[in-house]
Amino acid sequence: MLKGTNFFKSIQWKLVVIYALLILVAMQVIGVYFVRSLEKQYITNFSKSVEDRAGLVAYNVGKEFDKTGDDEASKRQLSQSLGQLLSEFSNGSTSRNDILEVQIIDQDSIIQATSDNENQSAVGQRATNSLIKKAQATSSTRTDTVLDPESEDKIRIFAVPVTSERDGVTTGMIYVRASMESIYSQMQQVTRILATGTVIALVITSILGVLLSRTITRPISDMRRQAIEMRRGNFSRKVKVYSDDEIGQLARSFNELTDELLEANATTEAERRKLTSVLENMTDGVIATDRTLRVILMNDQAKDIVGADDASVVGTNLKDLLALGDDFMIPEDGTMPPRLLDFSSEDELFLVRAFFSPVKKHSGPITGMIVVLHDVTEQEQVEQDRREFVANVSHELRTPLTTMRSYLEALAEGAYQDEELAPRFLETTQNETERMIRLVTDLLQLSKMDSKEYKMNKVRFDYIQFLNEILDRHDMTKPERIRFRRKIMKRKVYIRGDQDKLIQVADNILTNAIKYSPEGGTITVRTMLRAKRIVISIKDEGVGIPKANLQKIFERFYRVDKARARKIGGTGLGLSIAKDVVSAHGGDIWAESEWGRGTTIYFTLPYEVIEEVDAG
Repeated sequence: MLKGTNFFKSIQWKLVVIYALLILVAMQVIGVYFVRSLEKQYITNFSKSVEDRAGLVAYNVGKEFDKTGDDEASKRQLSQSLGQLLSEFSNGSTSRNDILEVQIIDQDSIIQATSDNENQSAVGQRATNSLIKKAQATSSTRTDTVLDPESEDKIRIFAVPVTSERDGVTTGMIYVRASMESIYSQMQQVTRILATGTVIALVITSILGVLLSRTITRPISDMRRQAIEMRRGNFSRKVKVYSDDEIGQLARSFNELTDELLEANATTEAERRKLTSVLENMTDGVIATDRTLRVILMNDQAKDIVGADDASVVGTNLKDLLALGDDFMIPEDGTMPPRLLDFSSEDELFLVRAFFSPVKKHSGPITGMIVVLHDVTEQEQVEQDRREFVANVSHELRTPLTTMRSYLEALAEGAYQDEELAPRFLETTQNETERMIRLVTDLLQLSKMDSKEYKMNKVRFDYIQFLNEILDRHDMTKPERIRFRRKIMKRKVYIRGDQDKLIQVADNILTNAIKYSPEGGTITVRTMLRAKRIVISIKDEGVGIPKANLQKIFERFYRVDKARARKIGGTGLGLSIAKDVVSAHGGDIWAESEWGRGTTIYFTLPYEVIEEVDAG
């Protein structure tokens, strides 16, 4: 469900923040430019004012230097005149606190006078300032800005040359130290004024931003409320159009969309009612899925078939619902053969044939799947019984019976008196009789396995020792042309199973391997451990099985080469019995083969404990 938007996450808040940031950036740019320009102008005016006053003093000092003689009276007169000039300079400054000290230096770099009463001891000393030396060397005014080492105030120093009017020679230097703190004090005041103005501008901008952003967010909020109503199924509400701009056009489009959705919803609802009526009156089950095979619709008949309710159906994967396996997928060409699904329980056989129909628009991609479930339990039961009866009687019993009848008729007609033919006919009849006995025995075994009341006598035993004993027995009775190769692990693997039935599994597979092995062939028996199971493989070097027939060898009465199988006495039930026994023990059985290269039969059994064998 849609919820109200937090103000600090709304478009209105974002617009106000953007406006405020724009004003802040603009004020900062203007303020920096203005402050720097004003600072530069203040320093320029300050320097010009001090230089002008220092130049006037330099002019007067030059006159005093020109008229001063070498006698003591002239020197005293010069000292008085210089003191008076320094006093006039200090009193004539723009700010008396700006001039920290003024020194008058003669052409020999001797300080003749200073305005700093605390620095009178410097009079008569040689000036060592580098700025004074540069001004004397170039006979030009020099300025510099330094920091006071004690107060760390910025100080502007000036070195102005004193020029003689008689010959234009530099006869001395005016050295001035002036404080610039008044300038920076004024700049701080200007900065505070700008900061105050920025804050006021931000407040005003935020207020205006809120008011202006409402003209944008109001129709958007109205459309949001309309979307909530549409989600609830209310298509009667309309969005109010506030303007003719892009937002107003969006509001009109939203209203048009609402009308179209209302019409489409009415059409869809009518079609849904028709579809529901059709589905509910069908005798077959129908399931509809999306392109990911997630169930989106199922009628009551389908729910009864799969044993599901409304709460657990929608959203379920079709593979899981019908146990189709992980390899099931929609083919690109859209053609899918029907599948027979087994929903049988312990008490009742229940078979369903599933017909798959992919859904797609014209030549576009597949967008879903329609599955129709048809109950074929009765038909499949009848067909299965018929196939088993025909297979058991027609293909297996007829051949030995026909052979026996032919030989017996020949014996009855007098062949028993022929000393060469009679033993051969009797031997053939005896072999056919034994093959029929084996066939009947295998059929009884399968019948018992199919019986729901059949129970196995399972005990716990070491399967490795068990398998070796079986191989020892076959090793003694097998033809000399065949040899066994054992690749069996040297440890104890305990399983729980019916020993008699598991002996039959190994006997059936080994017997087949011996029958189909060529002269000098090798039968390899191997054991491995994989995922809580012991894997047993029995490989022969016979003619092999074609790939197309490999999946059918575990079917009852199936033979790859029927003529050869009958010749060597096979019934076609050995591997089928082995499959049923292995499955009853919770294992799997399969085959791998390559035509002309031999066949390998694999089967697995769950084990309980593994113990290492003591090497000593």
